[in-house]
Amino acid sequence: MATPDTNSTDPHIPVLIDPLIRAVEPVGGTWIDGTFGAGGYTRRLLDAGADKVIAIDRDPRVFDMAAEWAGQYGDRLQLIEGTFSDMDRLAVAPVDGVVLDLGVSSMQLDQAERGFSFLREGPLDMRMSDDGPSAADLLNSADETEIADVLYHYGEERASRRIAKAIVAARPLETTAQLAEVVASQLPRAKPGQSHPATRSFQAIRIWVNDEFGQLAEGLAAAERALLPGGKLAVVSFHSLEDRVVKRFLQSRSATAGGGSRHAPAEIVDAPTFTQPNRRATGADEAELAVNPRARSAFLRVGLRTEAPPRPLDRDAIALPRLPQKGGRR
Repeated sequence: MATPDTNSTDPHIPVLIDPLIRAVEPVGGTWIDGTFGAGGYTRRLLDAGADKVIAIDRDPRVFDMAAEWAGQYGDRLQLIEGTFSDMDRLAVAPVDGVVLDLGVSSMQLDQAERGFSFLREGPLDMRMSDDGPSAADLLNSADETEIADVLYHYGEERASRRIAKAIVAARPLETTAQLAEVVASQLPRAKPGQSHPATRSFQAIRIWVNDEFGQLAEGLAAAERALLPGGKLAVVSFHSLEDRVVKRFLQSRSATAGGGSRHAPAEIVDAPTFTQPNRRATGADEAELAVNPRARSAFLRVGLRTEAPPRPLDRDAIALPRLPQKGGRR
């Protein structure tokens, strides 16, 4: 779910932007950019022909950084602080398109004071907004079992129990450098070309702090409610757990029947709310990777809204990653 924590010659290049624009052409009408960030997707949509973009972000700092260029688009650009899970309420729906670029932005990684990066020492925060408990609050108060579950289910970290035990033993943790050192002490040293040992743990903790999987599920349902018939949903994700949620959402919303055999009729389901022009995710080509290494783990999926009414969100149908209930274990 995270933009990889690496350096880049231009850290603000929108990932997969060219294939995204090609997939949703012709671009017109009103769009929602639910993850405004540095504004790269918004600007390309406006330049490609969108009449208006309603840009939403839960981080109020991003709008201050956009002030130097946002004015050139006049009333074609509307900036709204909030979460994309509320997009249908925040925007004047319905709209012609929705774009989501998931995870933490490179701009946020570059700000040491935000506490997202293990490469830059800063306070152990990781909040995308200023609300709720920080990473330090959670790590210094949660029990070892819960921390292990977070690392395993949100970061697919196989050494989750060992790392969680080390975190508890090292408390209180106050900085990103402290956490990175604790995690790295429990794992083999990375070989050249491998990710930093703390990558999975930082990813998992950030997801936990910001409820990113819950936001993603609610955001996809909100996009379904916000889109006009024929509207386009384009989602860029950065790791397998995140892409799996998007994939299964679109699969479940585009299915017309399930089960069935020669002995029993197929199970009739609600009318599909999306069609998929391409059921395979689109990745970056060699040309993009040469100028934008962050794109190496990115995937794009696109859905087209039908005329069917929106459905209630079924989290089981999309296999949303969840932590075990208190008292249970994985």
